Amino acid sequence: MNGLRVIPTWRHGRERLYVCLPDGGNIAWYDREAARVNLLVQDREDDVMRALGPFVTGPVTVGPPPVPTPAELARLTLHPDDDLAPNRPGEALIVALDRDPGPTHRLRPDPRRRALAAEQTVGDALDRLDGAGWHALHSVPLPGGDRIHHLLIGPGGLYSVHTLHARKQRVSVADPMITLGRRDPQPLLRRLRTDADRASYALTAEVRPVLALVDPGTLSIPTAPRTVHVLTAPEVEGLSQRGGVLKPADVEALHAMARDRNTWTRV
Repeated sequence: MNGLRVIPTWRHGRERLYVCLPDGGNIAWYDREAARVNLLVQDREDDVMRALGPFVTGPVTVGPPPVPTPAELARLTLHPDDDLAPNRPGEALIVALDRDPGPTHRLRPDPRRRALAAEQTVGDALDRLDGAGWHALHSVPLPGGDRIHHLLIGPGGLYSVHTLHARKQRVSVADPMITLGRRDPQPLLRRLRTDADRASYALTAEVRPVLALVDPGTLSIPTAPRTVHVLTAPEVEGLSQRGGVLKPADVEALHAMARDRNTWTRV
């Protein structure tokens, strides 16, 4: 026995098996998805592979950890208070409801809770794209109290996604106006374009606006609006089918920039 222990963990949705010394120090880890064993102590390779023997399936690459890219280094040096990546879908609404839950009994449901449910529905769909080379950030704050509900970055470009809970109502789109049920029309598409323009300025890259409708009854779009994609919640995952715009290194660099809260203070 070489005294090594194998401890399974999950990191960013991926399983890692850490090989630890008796005192708890790590000397290697096995990334199942990448089929790679990363050695921190080169002269213990044989001991590490024996410890991992019951867990390794198929051929693996063995060697020192890969050198981090500039984007990865930027993430490592980012202060936790400035990192937007941990934001949950609807993070700003979750915080607002925690601070002020509102009356316990009310005739009508709190509209913030419907908006939160909508952002969570769309945000969960966008988060499922992570394994396909895409990254989603949620509740990206903008100066003046505004925010981008979701920012999607991937091979097909950058998208500023605004979520709207439609509650089985008729939705009519007449650029720039959006009419929801019997409410008065609102120039929502104008706001979406403004948010996308601000994001483009902050990231020095084109950001395209998207309106994601959650649970609409019927949808009427006589003429496709200029520059804005109008999708229903089940359709947002289809954004991952777009490609040929950004290289993987560009995606990572833009994601590293976008997740830094300081990036957004100048827009």
